[in-house]
Amino acid sequence: MNDTVAFAATLVPPLTAITPLRRAYMPRLAGVGRPGHIALTFDDGPDRRSTPHILRILAEYDVRATFFVLGTMLAEDPELGRELVDAGHEVAVHGWHHRCLLRRGPLATDLDIARATMLVDTVTGRAPRWYRPPYGVFTLAALRACRRLGLTPVLWTAWGRDWEAGATPHSIVRTVTRRLTGGGTVLLHDTDVTSAPGSWLRTAGALPTLLDWAQLRGYTVGPLAEHLEVPR
Repeated sequence: MNDTVAFAATLVPPLTAITPLRRAYMPRLAGVGRPGHIALTFDDGPDRRSTPHILRILAEYDVRATFFVLGTMLAEDPELGRELVDAGHEVAVHGWHHRCLLRRGPLATDLDIARATMLVDTVTGRAPRWYRPPYGVFTLAALRACRRLGLTPVLWTAWGRDWEAGATPHSIVRTVTRRLTGGGTVLLHDTDVTSAPGSWLRTAGALPTLLDWAQLRGYTVGPLAEHLEVPR
């Protein structure tokens, strides 16, 4: 975590959620990494109803991704968390509850992140490296928690708005690729627990086209560990 990120979170936390500003002025926070690589990330799971479908598509393409999990979801199905790791994917922290940090105090924020971090470590046997807050909004308390817990904050450069009720596979692909270039990080969701019902089906429908799009342009798709050079 650098001083630029901390400064932005101290003065105007919502600005960290504005993708163009974030990419221009805080590229590391935005997830800008190796030029020939695209980081594929999923939020809000794991969910036994939907995550295995996403995993099957990724396996067909031999692609690994980073899953930002909620503590509440991982606690319900720790075996699925282990399946993520066994399949070669990376498990990161999205917090315990999916709540905007602007509505939480410093102690509650620290406890939320720490609790989720410890659970990921316990379930997967691997200390998580990355943290992404719900709604992409950081606060100074969250950044302090990341520093204390050894987590690197990271958001995204392109999303699919796949959580919306009106999303379709076509709209997801169009929205992602409108801004995605080499070195970018993609945000999608492997569950609909905080999204429109059935939204994960549209995400699953869009995923093969997105992976084909990246392959045709010569981009390698993978997890954040292959995308960002961050010391442990």
